Amino acid sequence: MMKRVVKKVLSHWENEGVGARVRRSIGRPELKNLDPFLLLDELSGRPPAGFPDHPHRGFETVSYLLSGNIRHEDFMGNKGDLGAGDVQWMTAGRGVVHSEMLHGDEVTHGLQLWVNLSKKDKMIAPSYQELPAEKIPTAAKDGVKVKVIAGESLEAKGEDVVEEFHTAVLSEDEELLVVFNKSDAPCHFVLISGQPIREPVFQRGPFVMNSQEEVEQAFSDYRSCSNGFESAKTWREIKRRELGKGRKRNGGGGDGGGDDDDDDKKGMTSSLRHHHHHR
Repeated sequence: MMKRVVKKVLSHWENEGVGARVRRSIGRPELKNLDPFLLLDELSGRPPAGFPDHPHRGFETVSYLLSGNIRHEDFMGNKGDLGAGDVQWMTAGRGVVHSEMLHGDEVTHGLQLWVNLSKKDKMIAPSYQELPAEKIPTAAKDGVKVKVIAGESLEAKGEDVVEEFHTAVLSEDEELLVVFNKSDAPCHFVLISGQPIREPVFQRGPFVMNSQEEVEQAFSDYRSCSNGFESAKTWREIKRRELGKGRKRNGGGGDGGGDDDDDDKKGMTSSLRHHHHHR
């Protein structure tokens, strides 16, 4: 049977991170969660905008870049430069701290999806992988090109009209979906589907767990650099030294002085505050 559109959600631009904007569909009041998906953002911005050091726990992020460049760093030692068409898949598990900063000369435009992890997987070891554009499977048929980031596609009538910048929530039981482009301009859309986890979702900022107590524990672990966040303090110290060297080269103050610990605390608090939902 044909899938039905059971809900439409219009996304608006809003500020996120430092100098960046997102158009959020999943994760806004009208569509809080779409099990197993927690958030879907369309990102736009110019360097030096981005998302400085911030933590995650309890879910995965999938980032797909349409144009521009994003530089990723995390406390596991991973570093990566994403370009147009590249995909980044990061499993936060029990904890990760990372940064995503825009760089290059052009506007960066991309998508990021948050995928929930089941209770049994929320505290697994974090991991990171990149999938360059040339390694992403593609399929083409009747003038339609599909890039398959995960899963399978192709072979697929509906009367629902979904306007630009809207998210259409589809019914679960049916299997067939047909999309017609009624415009003369090319049409681009993203189709996501996943097996519902059907577990309690307690989400606060960058942490997604199964109870409020677990969320509070995540904040405590992050602040104390423990239980999965042990590498956070060392990583911050390394980045602080690198920043200090950069300041010296530019004629600024060194990385000495007595305010480093205070700066760390301010940076930690700032990352949590700015990170009400994102990244």
